[in-house]
Order: sequence, then C-alpha cells, then structure tokens
Amino acid sequence: MELWTGVVALIGLAFAAYLATNLKKQKVVDQKAKEISDHIHDGAMTFLNKEYKILVIFVIVVAVLILLAPALSWKTAITFVIGAAFSIAAGNIGMRVATMANVRTAEAAKKDLSSGLEVAFSSGSVMGLTVVGLGLLGVSVLYTIFKDPQIIYGFGFGASSVALFARVGGGIYTKAADVGADLVGKVEAGIPEDDPRNPATIADNVGDNVGDVAGMGADLFESYVDSIIAAMALGILGVATFGEQAVILPLVLAAVGIVSAILGNFVVKFFKKSSPHKVLNWGIWSASGFTAIGAFPAIYYTIGHMGVYYSLLTGLVAGIVIGLVTEYYTSDKRKPAQEVAKASESGPATNIIAGFALGLMSTVVPVLVVSAAIFLSSQFAGLFGIAIAAVGMLATLGITLAADTYGPVADNAAGIAEMAGMGQEARERAEELDAVGNTTAAIGKGFAIGSAALTALVLLVSFGQAVNLEIVNLLDSNVLIGLFLGALLPAVFSALSMKAVGKAAFEMVQEVRRQFKEIPGIMEGTGKPDYKKCIDISTAAALKRMIAPGLLAVSAPIIVGLILGAPALIGMLSGSLVTGFLLAVIMANAGGAWDNAKKYIEAGNLGGKGSEAHKAAVAGDTVGDPFKDTSGPALNILIKLMTIVSLVIAPLLVL
Repeated sequence: MELWTGVVALIGLAFAAYLATNLKKQKVVDQKAKEISDHIHDGAMTFLNKEYKILVIFVIVVAVLILLAPALSWKTAITFVIGAAFSIAAGNIGMRVATMANVRTAEAAKKDLSSGLEVAFSSGSVMGLTVVGLGLLGVSVLYTIFKDPQIIYGFGFGASSVALFARVGGGIYTKAADVGADLVGKVEAGIPEDDPRNPATIADNVGDNVGDVAGMGADLFESYVDSIIAAMALGILGVATFGEQAVILPLVLAAVGIVSAILGNFVVKFFKKSSPHKVLNWGIWSASGFTAIGAFPAIYYTIGHMGVYYSLLTGLVAGIVIGLVTEYYTSDKRKPAQEVAKASESGPATNIIAGFALGLMSTVVPVLVVSAAIFLSSQFAGLFGIAIAAVGMLATLGITLAADTYGPVADNAAGIAEMAGMGQEARERAEELDAVGNTTAAIGKGFAIGSAALTALVLLVSFGQAVNLEIVNLLDSNVLIGLFLGALLPAVFSALSMKAVGKAAFEMVQEVRRQFKEIPGIMEGTGKPDYKKCIDISTAAALKRMIAPGLLAVSAPIIVGLILGAPALIGMLSGSLVTGFLLAVIMANAGGAWDNAKKYIEAGNLGGKGSEAHKAAVAGDTVGDPFKDTSGPALNILIKLMTIVSLVIAPLLVL
C-alpha cells in the first residue's frame, strides 16, 4: 500500500511541474518590470544559497554525531540527511517559482483581475504540491525500506532543522528590510510603499519570498511529515485495536489529501471570475470536502473503524475554524483591526496597546478549538485519534499552502507594478490581489500555529511511549524543573529573534538614511539608490543571527534529557508547547491586526495616507512585523523541533 501512496506523491509532483512549466511559458513583455523581477530573484537566490551552505555544515555535523552516539542507528543519520535535503529542495523550488511568477502576475493584472489571480495561485500551488509531494514520497519510500517509524523520526528531524533556520533566517531578513523601508521611506521621507526611490524596497520584496515562501513552506513541510510519522508510530501501538493496516493509514490519508488538493485547483480555475477572496475560500473548502469524502472509504476499507474517521473530520474542521478566527481578528474588513486603526488617532502608544490587547484576546478561541479537537478525537479513537486529527488538519496542505504563498507573490506583483510604472489600472488590480493575499497569509499563519500545536502534542505522546513513560508525576521536582524551563524557552527564543530583527533594522535604517543624504538626486528620481547594499545588510544580519536560536532549540532537549532524565524532558516539552502555542497566536494575530489597521487607514479611512493616524499605524505595523513574520512563526518550529529531537534521542533515555 505504501508504494501506491508514493505513486500519488509522484502524481502531485508531476502536477506541480506541469503548473510551473505553464507559468514559465508566459512571456514577459515589460522590460523594466522584468529587470526589477530579476533583481528580486537574484537577491532571493543569493540569500538562499548562502543559507544552505551554513545548513549543509550543520546537517553534516549532526549526522556524524548521530552516527557516533551509542544506541542510535546509522539508519537514523541517513533519514536525517534525506529529510534535510527534501526540505531544502521544497524551499528552493518554491522560491524559484515565486520569483518567476511575481512579474507574470503583474503583467496578467494588466489584462484583468482573474488572470492575475490565476497566475499567482498557480505559483502557490507549485509550492503547496511540492511540499506535500516530497513529504509523502520521502516517508513512503523510507517506510518501505526500513519498516520502522522510529528510524523515520530522523527524516522529521532533518526537515525540522532546515525549517527552523529557514524560518528564523528568512524572518530576520524580511523584517529588517521591511522595518527599514517603512520607517525611513514612509515616515521620514513621506514616499509610498514600493517606491523605487527607496533603497530598501528591493530587499523588502526579496524578504517577502525568503520569509513567506521558503520559510512558510519549510515550516509546514515539517508539520506535515512529523504528523504522518507520529501517527504511524502510534498506529503500531494501536494494532491490537485497529489492525495491522493502522500503521500505513496516515500515508493513505495524506494521499487522499493530495488528490483533493489537485481537485481544489480545478475548482479555483472554474470559479476564477468571482472575487479573489471567494475563489480562494472555494478552493480550500472544496478540497476539505473532497478529503472528507475520500477518507471515508479509505478508512472503512483499511481498518474499518469509524471513530478514526470522526477524528479526521475533527482535525479538518478545527483547521478551518482556526483559519476563520484568524481572519476575524486580523482582516481590515472586521471590527477588531478597525478598532486598532481607530486607536491610532491618539498616537502610536494607543495603537500598540490596542493591538497587543487584541493579540491576547485572540488566544481564547484557538485554545478552545485545539482543546476540543484533542478531547473529541481521543474519545473517538484514543491517542491514535489525536494523531489522525493532526493528519486531518494537514491533509489539505497542498491547497492551504497554495493560498498562503499566493500572498507574497501578489505582494511582489503590486510592488513591481508600482516600481515599473505599469499604469494605474494594473497597479490597482495587483493591490487588490495583494489585499486578499494579506488575509490569506494571516489565515495561513493561524493554520500553521494550530497544526504545530496538535503535531507537537502527538509527537510528545509518541515520546512518552518511546521511553516507556505513560504517567508523569507532576509533583516530582525534576518534572517541575523541566516544566519551568520549557515555559521559559519560547520567551528566550522570541527575545533572541526579536533582538536580531531590531539590530538588523537599525543597520538598515542607518544605511537608507545615508543613501538619501549622500546619493544626489534620489528623491527627484534622477539618482539611482544602491539596492545591493541594503540586500547585503539583510543577508549578513540574517545569516549571523539565526544560529543562536537554532542551537538553543536543538541543544535544550538533549541537555535536559541527559542530565535530568526523560520525566523532566516531558515536563520541558509540555511547558514549551503551552507557552509557545499561546505566544505564537498572540504575536501572529497582533502583528496581523497592526498591519491591516495600517492598510485600513491607507484605503482612505481616518485621514488616509500621510495623516497623524497613518504615522501612528506605521509605527504599530513596524512593531508587529517581527511579531507576525519572525518570532511568532518560528515558535511553531521550536515546539515541534524540540519534540522531534527528543524522539531521536529516546533510545538513550529509555527507562
């Protein structure tokens, strides 16, 4: 059966290749737009290649340590390297297609809105289907060879390691450029977003790709493979209840999800003349419906236990609800973000207070939804049910990630239309696509956080089983120490990534100010800014400052596990899961609300661009940038990576 799931994975990859080929065939007519797009592509690939050089060294060192460690298998080292390689490949492909599609989206927007939507969504679909195709292919092939999920945890560890560096590095890069471009360009110089006179504008557009395409792709690739592997491991424990096929059921459900995502693509194509927001929602909801329909016979004929099917539905519904709640709190069409915009009328301080309060309040529903998903799925099918709920939430990743990575492509297209002077109509259409992209990006972040929490919980349960520890005494001093250390880690991790953005943004602000001062004719449009210098600042800052958070995430569980033992490590993982989940929701939603409060004012409300309320909203947005695009998203990976590291070292800690 696992061979057939591998075939479905190859079909998903073939469909992604077909979409990418179609995109490449579209000729770019506007040479100025092509030149700008080439700058963005070169900047993105330069950063990615430098990042991967550092990652290759890290992967080799860790693989050697796994080989040398007693009780750990050489097979785990091999699967670790393969997991890292697949994650790198997914990010690289997604980045190349996104930077190829941005200018084509801008050109298509000249024709009409639906053409622009189709191009941007196709590029997102390439990323989505590449991630799920490579993920399912990797796990299917490795399980066919080794027949042991414990060995395949190495694959998840490799994917998680790459994801962390891609998320943190990409987040530092994009937000250093974004904050620098906004503070000096918008506030001090009073020029619009994506104005070619702004020296940081190309770096800002590059950042959209390295953060929201490569970073988000690696994050969800990790969640996807980790949830499948953990469900397979729990399937082995559930053989007595569910039968021998329980082990491969997660692979079958992932295959159903890939087929559903491909069908969802056709739904988007069919409804493309509707409003972009409706089209994307139709795509996601139809894929969820197809998954629900396809999973019924898959579960019925594989294990015949309908409680497992209800668990899958629980995960599917939970994912959709978390997305809708995120949209409610962050959309500029909804009351919460509009209240943050209103608070801007009395200055930056009240804007920041309102946004932070919104972030805190927005935790209520996601926590209740995840808690309900855990309760219901465990009632339906025990621990295996929780694992299947996580697989269900991520089953439609092929299309949810497509809708998410559509955002940065549309954002780039709007920037290119502005910089290349492609005309007001093309620019307005590209901006409309970008506005929808902001909402899909916010929903994607909510989805990523919810799925990370559920995946980390399933991995935590698997770790307890792996070290023969089903009950933990909360009054044990070592467990309490672990709990406190775990609760602390997300705060320290966020501080490191936030500080990195602050320092990098400071360097960027100084450089942009210097160029405005020293290069004659920039403001008049006769002098050309030094875009490369700003790209170099973001690249160097990101590569230098992504290492400390990465080492913290990998070393913390090893140190606690080896010194204090497995019970303390379970305490640490539990503490970091709870506080990491809450902090991630707060940061993502507060940041999204600050961003869209600014956009609400820029649309002509409360005084519009250039007003005091707008300046206050820009200040709030610059605080929110590292919240929603650096520290918040990286916490998803922290809670998963620490648990997967614990699973890899479990043979050293068996009680």
